[in-house]
Order: sequence, then C-alpha cells, then structure tokens
Amino acid sequence: MKRQKIIQTRNKRTGFIKPVRNASDSFFVIVYDIVRRIPKGRVTSYGAIAEFAGAKLSARMVGWAMNAAHVAIPSIPAHRVVNRNGLLTGRHHFGTPTLMADLLRSEGVKVKDDQVVDFKKIFWDPTKELV
Repeated sequence: MKRQKIIQTRNKRTGFIKPVRNASDSFFVIVYDIVRRIPKGRVTSYGAIAEFAGAKLSARMVGWAMNAAHVAIPSIPAHRVVNRNGLLTGRHHFGTPTLMADLLRSEGVKVKDDQVVDFKKIFWDPTKELV
C-alpha cells in the first residue's frame, strides 16, 4: 500500500497549522480540528468556524463538513455548531429529531424551541479563543 504524503496547511491570519493528507480534504480536517476544541457547554457558529479557517464566506461548507462528521475518528462534537442566531439548523442530520438538543442539554446548554438560550453568553469564538 502506498503511503500518502502528509503536508501542512497554515492559516495566514491566525497561524493555525494542521497536517492534512491532501488538498481536497484539508478544509474538512481543519474544520474538524476546530470543532473538537469547542469546550463542553459552549457553542459556536458555522460562520465563526469558516472565518477562523480562513474561508470567511464558507459557512455552508462548514455545514457540509458537519453533515459528514459522523464518520470522523476521533469523533466530532457537531452538536456544538449552530447557525449565527443559535438555531439548531443541523438537527435533522442527527439520529433523531431531538438528539442535537438532548446532547447540548446534557452539557448544560439550555435549548428552547430548537434555539440555544443565552446564545451570546455561551458563544465560543475561535478567533478569540484559539489565537
């Protein structure tokens, strides 16, 4: 079996470095590494992750990465990623319609009507927390 060359990618603005296997999977790998750093009981947005990853207008691409996160090893706490208003827009991609909210509640996050309560208070901004 042929070994893949491991390269590194660096975000020019933040200096964030992450090894990747090839250019096509580098964005998802970077996104997954950021999401794994979100502390329990905190949430962030697709857009905040995209901005930190150096692709400010790629919030939708972060959503696609979260949709594919169920196969990633180690696991990805995708339930901690919500939209810019704190809505659980990704809830339909979990095993049951309430699983995303249940996972957040198990970490102490209050959720009402599929929206994070006190969103601004528990928002985790990678551009401030990881620099």
